[in-house]
Amino acid sequence: MDIRDALMAALGAAEPETILKRTLTMEGSTLRAGPTAFQLSKFDRIIVIGGGKAAAGMAAGLAKVLGDKITAGIVNIPDSLPPLPRCSRIELHRATHPIPGSEGIEGVKMMLELVGKPTGSDLVICLLSGGGSALLPKPAKGLRLPDIQKVTRLLLKSGAEIHEINVVRKHLSEIAGGRLAERLYPAQVLSLIISDVVGDNLDSIASGPTAPDPSTYLHALAVLAKHNLVGEVPANVRKTLDDGVLGTIEETPKASSKVFDRVHNLVVGSNELSCRAAADLFRRRGYATTILTTRVQGEASEVGKRFSGLLVEMRGKSSPSEPACIIAGGETTVTVRGRGVGGRNQELALSVALGIAGLDGVHFASMGTDGLDGGTNAAGAVVDGRVIQRALRKGLDADSYIERNDSHAFFKKVGGLIMTGATGTNVNDIMIAIASDVERARRRPERVVQRPVKAFANESTK
Repeated sequence: MDIRDALMAALGAAEPETILKRTLTMEGSTLRAGPTAFQLSKFDRIIVIGGGKAAAGMAAGLAKVLGDKITAGIVNIPDSLPPLPRCSRIELHRATHPIPGSEGIEGVKMMLELVGKPTGSDLVICLLSGGGSALLPKPAKGLRLPDIQKVTRLLLKSGAEIHEINVVRKHLSEIAGGRLAERLYPAQVLSLIISDVVGDNLDSIASGPTAPDPSTYLHALAVLAKHNLVGEVPANVRKTLDDGVLGTIEETPKASSKVFDRVHNLVVGSNELSCRAAADLFRRRGYATTILTTRVQGEASEVGKRFSGLLVEMRGKSSPSEPACIIAGGETTVTVRGRGVGGRNQELALSVALGIAGLDGVHFASMGTDGLDGGTNAAGAVVDGRVIQRALRKGLDADSYIERNDSHAFFKKVGGLIMTGATGTNVNDIMIAIASDVERARRRPERVVQRPVKAFANESTK
């Protein structure tokens, strides 16, 4: 139950409405956002636009801080979210994720129409979070939505890391890669950003619509070549990238561009804050706790082998008086080779389960903070040293499930799925490894204080 409570604490730290209300303060007519202050009485209009998995909660938080000072707004949110209350002066427009759709394009069109021709007396507040790349589509000239959809599917299956995927996306969009900042100039722009990117790189979060883009068309082609996709992408996509390399299409704006002189990008939520929240809970419960890193990357099954090795070492050193916990954050990848159903967090957990098979007093969980892992309705999975034994009793070969990328089917049969539903936020993944004495691990778990989300499926874990 300690793992469950820690994962809920991590989600609580990523709750977007709370983050916005904590980050923004009003002093008279002055809005303070981090180190920057805006005298709102100097602006003729205050427009809110943006999108991402956390955009609905961000909009709600912003509306509670600014109230009727907002002129109007529209943000694109995932259509997977449950019905939401009306957000004062900001329209919540549903769109598809992870594959962009026509609804997203329509939302972006409405945002740009709302902004119109911006002036220096406008303040545009952009709410950006993970998922914004798919939720804010605006295909570049010469491209159609099916072109973008096919590229997205190919990249998601290829095992490419998120920053690589976004390098390509930025060069196939009219607003990504700093091009939204170009559209908004000379307005003052405040971008409030919840990061789902390892390292919190502004140019990669939601494909960096208001951030300078250090990448080029040549970099985008290199990503496709690295993952053997050059011959797979639509001809229109290849032509766009080739024309960009030749200079017949203008590059994305770089740091020297004047458009960024009036842009303030502020990261208000991140994986690190969620890892800290989980770590604080474990420390209060007597665990020797370490945040290993917030930069976990790599193939999920290979990362799982490293975590299982850590757990074996931790179990050898733990004692009844000092249980041990390691917390990490980041985002692994899965190169899809099989026809199964799963996600990076479930595949990672299954890989760990294989490495700790038969070991008492160890537990591991990996969860996507958006609540939706891969193409499944699970957020991830939690395992212990007895999972593989339970699978064998059911006649299941865990290795074959990894080979087929079918981790979701495995955990549906054995137990261990983490079911939260769509959380309305996204700050990468949280991974927790704990080792304690056998008696502590086997005792009847305490009652969990539940968030308003679905319960964990596996009742046998700590």
